[in-house]
Amino acid sequence: MLLSIIVPVYNRPDEVRELLHSLTRQLMLDYEVIIVEDGSTLSCEREVERFRSLLPAVQYLRIPNSGPSVARNRGAECASGEYLLILDSDVVLPSGYLEAVQRGIYGTRADAFGGPDAASPDFTPMQQAVNYAMTSWLTTGGIRGGSADAMEQFKPRTFNMGCRRELFLRLGGFAEDMRYGEDIDFSLRLIEAGASVRLFPDAFVYHKRRVDLSKFFMQVHHSGMARIALEARHPGSTRLVHYLPALFTMISALCLLSVVGCAPLLLYALLLLVDAKQRSGRWDVAVRAVPASFVQLWGYGSGFIRAWVDKHWVG
Repeated sequence: MLLSIIVPVYNRPDEVRELLHSLTRQLMLDYEVIIVEDGSTLSCEREVERFRSLLPAVQYLRIPNSGPSVARNRGAECASGEYLLILDSDVVLPSGYLEAVQRGIYGTRADAFGGPDAASPDFTPMQQAVNYAMTSWLTTGGIRGGSADAMEQFKPRTFNMGCRRELFLRLGGFAEDMRYGEDIDFSLRLIEAGASVRLFPDAFVYHKRRVDLSKFFMQVHHSGMARIALEARHPGSTRLVHYLPALFTMISALCLLSVVGCAPLLLYALLLLVDAKQRSGRWDVAVRAVPASFVQLWGYGSGFIRAWVDKHWVG
């Protein structure tokens, strides 16, 4: 078959149900689904059973809690598709998603690929605001896909990533000693191996990210820390766009402590507000996008600074 869809899950049966339901709306049927339960205490097995008769082929695996990299690798070992399609459990697929993936594969014969993430129209205002914070050129430089003028080469991420199964296994899959940044590590290894890595802009997913801003902060904080680990594994892979959140965090601290005050931050907040309103068409989303964007930048920036200090001054 063409695709083996691999989804690691930990204590999120409701998300799995939504994802599997979105697969029932796909017209392309040349795929199997492999759900890997990563030591959950809230099993999704019952949800998987509900969809066995509605989907072409479904496997359910249960492993001891080992982290998403191990779960994805175990799923890949059981797959039979020409390509592996890695998804996170918190995504929902638009009805034409698999057809877009199929068109991209047949049109490019890429070795690996990825697509953007977006906010569904039925997402809550906060879900849409967090999506803006993670995808806007003003916050992440367009590097997560879908931006032609992104500040670095596109690299697939595990919320929406595909790879030839043979190549995935030959490269050893995801690094099982990495808890964060393992998808970028794998993308960099693909590029270093000379693989053809493509963006399929029409193959986007709806991504339900964390809407609790404290949890969102820690998520991006860990991503900032992972960037330092990625640089150690792949020297020269850190680009200007990765330094900018750390610079923004330091400038924010100086503004709050100096006579300059908060004027630069207020101007930036106004820019975010106007851009978010233009993109979403909604003021309730735009108002929430401002604090979400600051949390995204401060979280990533502080994680980057913390890991850099640990590596160069402490360690």
